[in-house]
Amino acid sequence: MSYSMLIDGCLVQSESCYPVVNPATEELIAQAPDCSKEQLDAAVTAAKAAQAEWAVDEEKRRAVLVACADALRANAESLAAILTAEQGKPLAKAQNEIMGAAAWLSYSSTLESPVDIIKDDDASRVEVHRRPLGVVAGIVPWNYPVMTTMWKLAPALMAGNTVVLKSSPYTPLATLKVAELFKDIIPPGVANFLSGGDDLGKWMSAHPGVAKVSFTGSTRAGKSVAASASNDLKRLLLELGGNDAAIVLPGVDPKTVAQKLYTAAFENCGQVCVAIKRIYIHKEIYPAVVAELKACVESAVVGNGTDPEVTVGPLNNAAQLARVMELAEDAKADGGQFITGGERIGDKGYFYAPTLVTGLPRHSRLVVEEQFGPIVPLLEFSDIDELIAHLNQSKFGLAGSVWSPDVAEATAIAARLETGTVWINQHLAMIPQAPVSGRKWSGVGVENGQLGFESYSELQTLSIAKS
Repeated sequence: MSYSMLIDGCLVQSESCYPVVNPATEELIAQAPDCSKEQLDAAVTAAKAAQAEWAVDEEKRRAVLVACADALRANAESLAAILTAEQGKPLAKAQNEIMGAAAWLSYSSTLESPVDIIKDDDASRVEVHRRPLGVVAGIVPWNYPVMTTMWKLAPALMAGNTVVLKSSPYTPLATLKVAELFKDIIPPGVANFLSGGDDLGKWMSAHPGVAKVSFTGSTRAGKSVAASASNDLKRLLLELGGNDAAIVLPGVDPKTVAQKLYTAAFENCGQVCVAIKRIYIHKEIYPAVVAELKACVESAVVGNGTDPEVTVGPLNNAAQLARVMELAEDAKADGGQFITGGERIGDKGYFYAPTLVTGLPRHSRLVVEEQFGPIVPLLEFSDIDELIAHLNQSKFGLAGSVWSPDVAEATAIAARLETGTVWINQHLAMIPQAPVSGRKWSGVGVENGQLGFESYSELQTLSIAKS
């Protein structure tokens, strides 16, 4: 199967390509185009040329997004197979990602830019409008490549912008096939799909023709994007790393809560920016919850995502596997007790056994840093005020959750946590209407929902004299 980029409505190859590897087998899947600087220039030029006409007809934009959503749903099975091959997630989860991406497109097609009337009297009328930014550059991660592409593409297009998108070099293939599907739906130049490595991301972030950069990835890479974009004072959306904590309070049912905690911690092999990364359990229920979590983890079936029995696939790439193994060794040196897992599985594929670690000090790297993999520390606490102070010392502030039979108590605790999202008695409950906004090192700006949509526009105030 061949893969092409989409530039100005045409499927194009590049002078050079790079290999894309199946993380479950370490075998070559395909060669992906490696976008040149000249091709990026062509994509931005096409996007700039198409933007003014695209911004005129709001109803046409709605219809295009609906048609794109329909195309994803109609091709979900074939796209999911490619996604599982390049990303590693179980096939059912890959299909869920494609259908979720379609849902985000459908939701975005309903959005409207408000006009606020802030004064209207005999002397004057003052209106606040929202205008498109121009060309938006979207840089997409490898954990949910199709979904996060739509998180950027859909609101940007609905707001009247045109886009240039870059997939992660680890997972470009399904998104390039999406580009083929969209080729005859989206007008030429309005959406351009590229593939390439880190250099391409740097070129996009610094490109003078780009008005906004929307980036999802690590905090380290996000800082680099911000630096590249700073010369032009580009608008930025940075959805970055998190070290999301779950707080489990007395009174919960250990078995019920453990199953939900397990799902939210090990979804996509732990490779979710808003997944649970560390679990703090009150001392009264610590032994019971730990025992139930252990049972959940031991029930996991690890393997190739094409096997319908598999519930946990591999890590996506060798670098991520190496990071998880490094943090595991550090945890062992800190006295951590590995009650499940703690080792790589096999010598082919980037598999790591789902792992729970107890007995760690709070300064351990596995507690302080984001692991982005299937290894989770379980920590005991007794004083909620002290715990909140400890959690708020983190440089990260993306998401978290509080688990309690007393919703009022949990909500009061949530209000004190310095995170952009807090779930109560659930986690990973993502809906397109809900904004995602990281605090501190977890991000800049807002993604999703009405607020995320409005971030793809600029304010313009019209002040009209009546006499």
